[in-house]
Amino acid sequence: MIGALTAAVAIAALLLAAWCGVAIARDQPTKDWHLIGMAVVSVLALAQLVVGIVEVANGHKAQNGTVIFFAYLVGATLVVPGAAFMSLLERTRWGSAIATVGGVVLAALELRLIEIWGSGHG
Repeated sequence: MIGALTAAVAIAALLLAAWCGVAIARDQPTKDWHLIGMAVVSVLALAQLVVGIVEVANGHKAQNGTVIFFAYLVGATLVVPGAAFMSLLERTRWGSAIATVGGVVLAALELRLIEIWGSGHG
């Protein structure tokens, strides 16, 4: 797996969480700009999914198991779109809270993906 891409996804997720956290503090729902930010983070996570599939197809293996690696990879790809959908359903500051939690969860999943793949492995 590409460490730079993993770091980019994690940093983008944390920036999204901070941005939506400001909306919580201002008692605002998620706005269109937040949804665009979630789309950008989702595209990065989708790119990571594709890279992970290519890496495994090229013979690299996750140090702690390929099945668990793909489970986390798919989960990481789906968490922000799921949060975006739920924040659209809840058009209050709690929608922003949902988006914030989605960003934090994605960043945590990225750390776990690094552990599963194995540092310096592949």
